[in-house]
Amino acid sequence: MSSRTRALAVCTALVLALLLTAALAPLPYAVAYPGMTANVLGNDKGKPVITVTGAGTRKTSGQLRMTSIVATGPDASVHLPDVIEGWFRTDEAVMPREAVYPVGNNTEEIAEHNAKQMEQSQDTATSAALGQLGKSAKDIKVKLSLADVGGPSAGLMFALGIVDKLDGDGAGHDLTGGHTIAGTGTITAGGKVGAVGGVPLKTQAAHRDGASVFLVPRKECTDARAELPKGMRLIPVSTLDGAVDALKALRTGGDVPHC
Repeated sequence: MSSRTRALAVCTALVLALLLTAALAPLPYAVAYPGMTANVLGNDKGKPVITVTGAGTRKTSGQLRMTSIVATGPDASVHLPDVIEGWFRTDEAVMPREAVYPVGNNTEEIAEHNAKQMEQSQDTATSAALGQLGKSAKDIKVKLSLADVGGPSAGLMFALGIVDKLDGDGAGHDLTGGHTIAGTGTITAGGKVGAVGGVPLKTQAAHRDGASVFLVPRKECTDARAELPKGMRLIPVSTLDGAVDALKALRTGGDVPHC
């Protein structure tokens, strides 16, 4: 064997070794998938998602579905083949691990953080909804119950559910128009809607569970259009007032915002 041939064989072996190491080495990514959705106007595990005391509530029709994603855990090993597969699939997304799990180093810490965010989201959703209706939190109490869900991204849908339960569109009609409406977005006590992550996967979850309309934070229109399911209508929102107005217009055939 000539020296050149031996050198080529050594280089080939090194390249193969590097490729094998890269394929087997864990990478700082998480793989996310469409998660569960839940109708905030209905029940979850036998309990109403929204319970109001101190004021009468309406009997509603249609659905307002919050959406979610699920992802590989913070302790899971994600390898190069997983990343490559995720890039080519429309029902998966490869995301930096810190984007999915910005705090905490283990499942318990992350679950505790997400539970706190969900609790805060419920409080701000209640404040936003009652403020939108001009009602006082001193007189009306709202309890929100949704098991196995964490984080703040259901805030918008919680707020809309409270508005629909208490007042509908203000003229005796449901905000949903009897349809299945899905969406996502954080919300402040003042009613501002904020961006979230994983919107393309959430539109797929919504479509899977029967929604044909999706409320999306306005800043995430571009993301929402990526891999948008056929027949899904996007409505951009930036405030709770704007979301309520858009749903009213959707029911009556008025001018509805679009991405």
